[in-house]
Amino acid sequence: MATSVLRDIFRVNLGVKKNERCLIFSDVPSPLETLSPSEYERRSRLKCVAFLASEIGKSFSREVVVREFSATGSHGAEPPRELWEAAFGSRAVDAMDEKKVLGPLLAKTATEQEIRDAERTLGRFKKDAFDVVIALSNYSTSHTRFRDLLTRICGTRYASMPLFEFSMLEGPMDVDWKNLSKISRGIAGRVNKAEEIAISTPNGSKLSFSTRGRKALADTGILTKQGAFGNLPAGEVFLAPVEGSAKGRLVLEWAPTRELVSPVTLVIRDGLVKEVAGEEEFAEELRKRLSEREENRNIAEFGIGTNSRAKRPDNILESEKIMGTIHIALGDNSTFGGKVKTPLHQDFVFFRPTVRLVRRDGSVDILMKKGKLQVR
Repeated sequence: MATSVLRDIFRVNLGVKKNERCLIFSDVPSPLETLSPSEYERRSRLKCVAFLASEIGKSFSREVVVREFSATGSHGAEPPRELWEAAFGSRAVDAMDEKKVLGPLLAKTATEQEIRDAERTLGRFKKDAFDVVIALSNYSTSHTRFRDLLTRICGTRYASMPLFEFSMLEGPMDVDWKNLSKISRGIAGRVNKAEEIAISTPNGSKLSFSTRGRKALADTGILTKQGAFGNLPAGEVFLAPVEGSAKGRLVLEWAPTRELVSPVTLVIRDGLVKEVAGEEEFAEELRKRLSEREENRNIAEFGIGTNSRAKRPDNILESEKIMGTIHIALGDNSTFGGKVKTPLHQDFVFFRPTVRLVRRDGSVDILMKKGKLQVR
């Protein structure tokens, strides 16, 4: 089963061709990280998955390259220079260095002009870039300029698989991709008719925000078109709320990889987390991350899970895909329609939500009621 699903990543999800080159990368714990034995074992298995995928990939593409690097410690942080060189080619990275745009890109402080300069530079060397990337790093590279430039400028097809676990091959990866795509695109169509969204959950979460001018995207797992990007496992609809518009409160019962001992409440005004309330250890960890940059407080993403095979609540890669859930992310949204650039993108999942879509004419479409999708 697992081997068959891994083959499908190349054959079905990415549509890899015999003349194409594929880059697979993972990260290893950095000396700054303190890991429990179970977490260290999970992280070690990512390297094993990357190796197995590379062996299978050799029968689908003309070249498979595997790279690993020291973990960045944060979802949404840019990977190190050596991975940029592997993915884009040393000529492109050296040219960006000469133009003094690589440093700002890595620090996520690049101005719009510096990003345009990087785009022009990479455009000259885009043939050096890999055709396909399978990102098996523990920390997500989805919301990075690295990923954005690879897919948007170089046309690379990119499967992002942070926090991946072997068990997912027999769960949310073993899915009818055609049906998942149909469901996800249908939900995205309904969301895109709204200009405001209001959510509530039984645990006391209540949040509203504007979506005016923003487009909901469907993460379907079908990444065969040039420049396609998405998660594997896939199965969500997501968008960037208008900055400054979110207000309300979010009651967290789950951290990205564990259930919280006691709830943590986020108080939100003007699109930012203004207060983190709670005695749980995770509350202090979150306060520390949010204090590092004001942009980390941004309500960055609203997402809806659409994968009927996703079940686990203790791994954010899978839990945010669970059918009947929603997720809200903090931090960076600059690569999917938002305006905030920061080296953090952290999702939180909420169960049994009610989701109200408010259209321009004031009419309301109840998309979900206590976790049940409402069919029109």
